[in-house]
Amino acid sequence: MRWSHLAAGVPPPAADRPLAAGERTPAGGAQPAGGAPADELPLKLPGAVARRFDTPGFAGMTFYEIRSKSIINRVPGASRVPFEWTINPYRGCGHACVYCFARNTHSYLDLDPGADFDRRIVVKVNAGELLRRELAAPRWHGDPIAMGTNVDCYQRAEGKYRLMREILAALRDFANPFSILTKGTLILRDLDLLRQAAEVTDVRLAVSVGLVDEALWRSVEPGTPSPRRRLDVVRTLTDAGFAVSVLMAPILPGLTDHEESIADTVAAVAAAGAASLTPLVLHLRPGAREWYQQWLARNHPGLVDHYRDLYAGGSYAPGAYQREVTARVREAARRHGLAGDQPAAGDQPAAGDQPEVGDQPEPARPWRGRPAARVEQPTLW
Repeated sequence: MRWSHLAAGVPPPAADRPLAAGERTPAGGAQPAGGAPADELPLKLPGAVARRFDTPGFAGMTFYEIRSKSIINRVPGASRVPFEWTINPYRGCGHACVYCFARNTHSYLDLDPGADFDRRIVVKVNAGELLRRELAAPRWHGDPIAMGTNVDCYQRAEGKYRLMREILAALRDFANPFSILTKGTLILRDLDLLRQAAEVTDVRLAVSVGLVDEALWRSVEPGTPSPRRRLDVVRTLTDAGFAVSVLMAPILPGLTDHEESIADTVAAVAAAGAASLTPLVLHLRPGAREWYQQWLARNHPGLVDHYRDLYAGGSYAPGAYQREVTARVREAARRHGLAGDQPAAGDQPAAGDQPEVGDQPEPARPWRGRPAARVEQPTLW
């Protein structure tokens, strides 16, 4: 989609009527909302099961339960990220953030990166047992594992499936270092396991809070806990002894990049006791770009031309703009006494120097040793 093709007033897809609570249908059964029918399961995996729930939080959603063949994923060598290994127990995300960079991964599964990404979630139900097997394998050397770097491992589906408790227990039992980035409050459910793991290995935690404007949050991140609840998570984890980083991201051009919005967000982050703050300006990759464009045209049509100009060179805003925004955040952080080595926004690729899809700006290399006061991780978008 090109910016010039946008039309204001494009309605979002209608929600599907949920089935009976916990109703299961094998491939070829139920027909969920949007995109391909339910029998066109991701990768056409044999034995996959489609499940719906009639609870309000899952209305219109379909969960594809699969038994994955592997759970620890190696990051491609060309990707500029500070880790080599990830775990993603889910594909798709009920947070429904309109900017999420991972949207395009749903197209690999013959699902659309818009409504399907928000409402058709792949669940790797054997994640815990599979992880124990892979951690015990002779070829595994205990490298740090990052979670929450593609879709949120503490999205709403985790409340039903509880995969993270099994994953954290396995990482604890094998004393394998790990990091988590989340927008979800469900992480507090697992505080006992996080504490136990931190006694035997390195545990790093980061929470994503890009804004504190309640009206904008409801529009741009409709499936997430409120920013205030996420800041409560920062405080609780900090009180539990963790050095928690906050990722102030994405900063949205024309919406959250001005002095007042930045000042309000930084003040709230500092008050929550965050150990550090890392700002990142919105980037728009294929899949996310088209979905965000439609949202922008419906809700802020006056900004369409601004975005057309700002992202004319590709997925990233110009380096000069990124540096300007980051300078505002740094100044606000200084006023509030908030520590942190925020990477210069110019460290993100500028127009004409775009990374491959899946790459992220380059922070520090993989961490070792006990948890430090600063955590720099790629974002969920």
